[in-house]
Amino acid sequence: MKTFYPKDLSTVEVQNLLQGAVAPRPIAFASTVDKAGNVNLSPFSFFNMFSSNPPILIFSPSRRVRDNSTKHTLQNVLEVPEVVIHIVGFDRVEQLSLASTEYPKGVNEFEKAGLTPVKSDLVTPPRVKEAAVALECKVNEVKALGTDGGAGNLVICEVVTMHISESILDENGVIDPHKLSPVARLGGAWYAKITPDSLFQIPKPLANLGIGVDQIPDEIRNSPILTGNNLGRLGNVMNLPSVAEVEELSHSSELAEMRLRFKNDSESWLDHLHLRAKEELEKGNVVEAWKYLLQKQ
Repeated sequence: MKTFYPKDLSTVEVQNLLQGAVAPRPIAFASTVDKAGNVNLSPFSFFNMFSSNPPILIFSPSRRVRDNSTKHTLQNVLEVPEVVIHIVGFDRVEQLSLASTEYPKGVNEFEKAGLTPVKSDLVTPPRVKEAAVALECKVNEVKALGTDGGAGNLVICEVVTMHISESILDENGVIDPHKLSPVARLGGAWYAKITPDSLFQIPKPLANLGIGVDQIPDEIRNSPILTGNNLGRLGNVMNLPSVAEVEELSHSSELAEMRLRFKNDSESWLDHLHLRAKEELEKGNVVEAWKYLLQKQ
């Protein structure tokens, strides 16, 4: 493990390490206007949601490291405290990237990126017609985090209108990540996209009072076969299977064959139990996994 202290590094070095580590980051595709009515459209990956009541989003147009100049988006929200934040899918990521070009003030990134401006309902900046999600916001506060190059400026936005394409909603009216296919930023020039095989679900611990990994017996917790993810799933059960349930599996032909095969090899017996438990965990059968782990030779 190599240790770094920001005070010993250049701003560029700190930024590169943080952007590589804090990833993937969602991207706010922000539309703003200045007091003269000039429109700006630019992406920001220093972005997330921070409250639902009130609905608050925050993004940060940082001062440029090379010359300490500020971005047009920051200048605009200080003049006209409104913004439309869009979430763009993989099908538009190249246009989003093009809009990040540092064109001179007054150049319309909608036109440069080939995107269509649409009049917003409650705020002055137009929204992107092609975006599957457009969130009209009023700017509650802009908080500067410093005055040197690389310093962020937190633009604290309150959502006043949400435009969501029906094409990305499932039958319950919830956004389907497969259909939205959002993109995210990593370090350097790297982006990430959602693909069907990259999505997975985990039962929320809030639904249970899990026993915790600390309550898992040492021979299971220290298993060379079970991963940290496996242990986390095992620790998220409220109760272990009953003695009767464990006993029922004990009498199965599978366990009888395993006992015969490993009657003189307790280490292999445990390894095979853990392998079978791992298989069940990967199928989502947590209780079944515990039944294997609680077997006696």
